[in-house]
Amino acid sequence: MLFWILVAVLTAAVAVILLYPLLRGAKAAQNSRAGEEAVYRDQFRELDRDLAGGLITPEEADYARAEIGRRLIAVFAAEPETTQKPARHHRLTEVLVLLILPVLGLCLYLTTGRPDLPSQPLQARLENPGDDVAVLIAKAERHLAENPDDGKGWDVLAPIYFRTMRVNDAQVAYRNAIRLLGPSPIRLDGLAETLMAVSDGVVTDEARQVLEQSLTLEPNNPRARFYVALSMEQAGRAEEARRAFEALAQQSPADAPWLPLVNEHIAKNGGAGAPSAAPGSPTSEDVAAAESMSAGDRQQMIRGMVDSLDAKLSEDPNNFEGWMRLVRSYAVLNDKDRAASALKRGLAAFPPSGEQGRQLLALARELGIATEGMTQ
Repeated sequence: MLFWILVAVLTAAVAVILLYPLLRGAKAAQNSRAGEEAVYRDQFRELDRDLAGGLITPEEADYARAEIGRRLIAVFAAEPETTQKPARHHRLTEVLVLLILPVLGLCLYLTTGRPDLPSQPLQARLENPGDDVAVLIAKAERHLAENPDDGKGWDVLAPIYFRTMRVNDAQVAYRNAIRLLGPSPIRLDGLAETLMAVSDGVVTDEARQVLEQSLTLEPNNPRARFYVALSMEQAGRAEEARRAFEALAQQSPADAPWLPLVNEHIAKNGGAGAPSAAPGSPTSEDVAAAESMSAGDRQQMIRGMVDSLDAKLSEDPNNFEGWMRLVRSYAVLNDKDRAASALKRGLAAFPPSGEQGRQLLALARELGIATEGMTQ
């Protein structure tokens, strides 16, 4: 009921705003005619005073009275043309404003709106957010605004911020969680990834320090070790980076999900690693054979496997990990055009609005692949 009362009040307010210029115009016209009539009647009285005082002759008075009368008659004669027609026009406009526009608006609302839905104030949505991530975040933010020292709240909110690409907010949340709950490998790695996201994939000095702190708590942390090796690669220290990636590969389980990416970086820095664990990936025999190849032959073998993976993804595009590996592989081969093409095809299968699409875009930014026009 409150909704319809508000609709009625707003409709009346809009009608008054639209009708006011019309009513004001009609009143102004009426005031103008009344003023002209008063002027001419004053002239009649002035004429009588001049005649009584002997200032003019009777003939002059008759002539002047006839002229004033003619002008006064002209005012009344013009009234139907200048006022009645506009008045009729105004009446049609008033009917349009008062009846047709509200009825039209109501019909549109009943057609495209949802009058059957019960009202749901913000407070109710916050108390029962369901699966609405935006409302969940709003609820957490309101709680933390009232309880800024709730470390667990910051700890929960930080990765959610990161997944929704609110990297600056994620950075603040991670720092608060570390300050209040103390450092842990998960929190430190999350902060490092956030710092890298802010710097477009570059492992900054601060991110490297955070990762090294994580390794003091968990020396075999593969996530931190990978990013430390990546920082060496980005600094141009290819030999150190290759050894660091190789050490990580040797200590990783054979089915580790990060191993294909590690092998790609080994290959990029002059080693024998290559994409694995995907259709078209090398077997252990392929890797062993690659060690005895020349650099050119090894590159040719890698190119063949990447092309095989590309062909398989064209036939079966619903392979998210495959698209991630393909984009990385083309970037490793320094073929940015094909990497961009693979990214575009991957986003066709996994749109940017979804979690997997956002991961593809984040990977592209990390690898320096242009994403203009692909984010929608």
